[in-house]
This record gives sequence, C-alpha cells and structure tokens, in this order.
Amino acid sequence: MPGRSERLSSATQHEGAEGGYRPGYEIAAERILEYVVRERLAPGDRLPTEKDLAAAIGMSRTIVREAVKILSALGRLSVQMGRGIYVAEPEAALWRESLSHFLPTDLGQVEEIFEFRRFVETKTTELAAQRATPAQVRALREAAQLTVAAAEDGDLEAFNRADEAFHGAIGDASSNMFLSASVDSVQRLQRQISVIGLAGVAGGSTVVAAGQHSAIADAIGSGDEQLAVALMVEHIDTTLEQFKQEIHSRLFPAGGTA
Repeated sequence: MPGRSERLSSATQHEGAEGGYRPGYEIAAERILEYVVRERLAPGDRLPTEKDLAAAIGMSRTIVREAVKILSALGRLSVQMGRGIYVAEPEAALWRESLSHFLPTDLGQVEEIFEFRRFVETKTTELAAQRATPAQVRALREAAQLTVAAAEDGDLEAFNRADEAFHGAIGDASSNMFLSASVDSVQRLQRQISVIGLAGVAGGSTVVAAGQHSAIADAIGSGDEQLAVALMVEHIDTTLEQFKQEIHSRLFPAGGTA
C-alpha cells in the first residue's frame, strides 16, 4: 500500500495551470530548484540526502530520484557517487569559451568586448534608472565616490576595485540577474585587458572616468533614463578609445603600425 509521500506525489502529478497534467518529476524538479534558492545554496554546496530532500519538498523518494537525474542532466545538480548531491557549477559555455579564447592585446577582440559591453550596459543603465531603490542608489553613489577618491590618490588598484563595484551596483539596480551576470562577465574580461594589454597601468585618465561615474550615478538617482544612458555610452566609448590608444602604443612603439 503506498505511503503518504507516494500518495502526495501521485496527487501532485495533476497540478498545473488550468488543471493541466504535470508529471511528478517535473513538479519535484521545480521544488528542488526552489529549495536551492530558498536555502541560499551556492555552487558546490551539498543538498540533503535523497530521503531528507524528499521530506523537505513533500514528495516521494522515487519521484525525487527522477527529478535529480533530470536536473543533473541539465547541469543544475551534480550527483557524486558515495558523496551526495551538490549544486552544480554553472557551465556558462559562452563565457567559458570567450575566456579561454580571448586575447587581451587583440584590438579587434577588445573592440568586440566593448561593443557587447555597450549593448548590455546601456539597457542595464536604463533599467537601473527605472528600478533602483534608495538603498541601491546610495550604494551606487558610494561606489562612484570611491572611484573619485582612488583617482585623486592615484591608486589604480583601488580605482579598479571601485570601478567594478560601481558597474556591479548598476547591474544590481537593474533587478535583472541575467544582465547583472553579463556585466560581471564583461568586467572580468576587461580586467584581463587592464592587466595584460595595459600591463597594469591606467588606460586613460581615471579622473575623467571617475567624474563620468558620478554623473551616471546622479542621473540614475534622479530617474533620468535618457541622460543616464547617454552618459554611459559616452563613458564606455571614451574608455574604449583610451584602451585602444594605450594598447596600440605598447604593441607598436615609436609610431609603428600593424
């Protein structure tokens, strides 16, 4: 005779929009992902045993086992024999390939990165101007002020940290985790340009960049979408030209050409 959890999973197989049929493993997979989010589990964190996980989401071990297999095949969970079930590291195939093939001194690839950055960050900035909470605006302005202080002190390392925090704060304020993740990925690639292509020196005036940060933060804080986007485009295009000039001068000193 089926146990309580078996009866529960059987009943939930028929849940769905407008009474539509949903397989039990599909519902279990959804609940497992919700559990991961609710418990704030990060990639590499271990989930409960199959038995405890079944109890936690209110479904049978049989259904949970099927759901775990599906989530493992999709790359969301990692089942390690003899060790347990873990939150999988995201594959991020696009970025993994980009990171492995990216040449920080290739001016063509540098332009491609900034082209993508312009596309992503203009939308992110627009949404941030629409959605930023007072706390997010405060964090954004604080990050901008840190870039100003670092630029005035001539501390490039501190400036780069604050610069990443500033752009990350805009991503957070957009309230779109995919755009935010894209901004973070672009920042990681740009860091390679700074360290390898520019040998750790500033790609242009940090004082100018910091001033642009402050203006962007003010525009987002006032909810002026058009101004914020225009300032971000100017900021990105200025940074690109400065990076290109610095890289070119290092690759082709004394006026040499490719």
